[in-house]
Amino acid sequence: LRIGERTQRVSSVGTVTTKQGSTGELLFVTVRSEYLQQGRTCVVEEQDIVYRSGRSAGRHPADLGTSAAPDSDEAWQLPLHPDPTLLFRFSALTANAHRIHYDEPYARGEEGYPGLVVHGPLLVLTMLELVRRNAPSRLVRSVSYRLRRPAFSGERLLACGTPTDRDAALRIATHREQRHATAEVTFAASPEPG
Repeated sequence: LRIGERTQRVSSVGTVTTKQGSTGELLFVTVRSEYLQQGRTCVVEEQDIVYRSGRSAGRHPADLGTSAAPDSDEAWQLPLHPDPTLLFRFSALTANAHRIHYDEPYARGEEGYPGLVVHGPLLVLTMLELVRRNAPSRLVRSVSYRLRRPAFSGERLLACGTPTDRDAALRIATHREQRHATAEVTFAASPEPG
């Protein structure tokens, strides 16, 4: 994508599947979006979104241990300590009006979370920041990520990763969970010299 050029997004719903999970009914929806500039497809994104029915109270920790920090021996590391202000600003920036990100009484009382939920896209951007900081000359060809378990405001998060010549394995950890989110980044091949 070129900055400043008019961009068109074309989205469509692919498969829709209903399954029964331990917390109730789950709806799996695949959304495909193509981003075009000057009639040419520049980016293709596929999202597999899971919608759940009912609350999942009791599946999240009652005490988040907001002073405990995760550790890692991986080559790339970036700490993040999200607070309510960051989550509110990210909600505004991304036009995300879901109350679990900025209304703590709602997140606790209605959704059964122990606090405000950190946005999945914020976790992904934090993992990608590892690449930007540690391999600024490498072009990213593709990113595949999975949001596994929610992280919450006040927790100390650590984005960490292990690069190779062709790709990088990235993750978000807390002291209580090693993989809140994971990502695989594939680098574009370096251009031939000369």
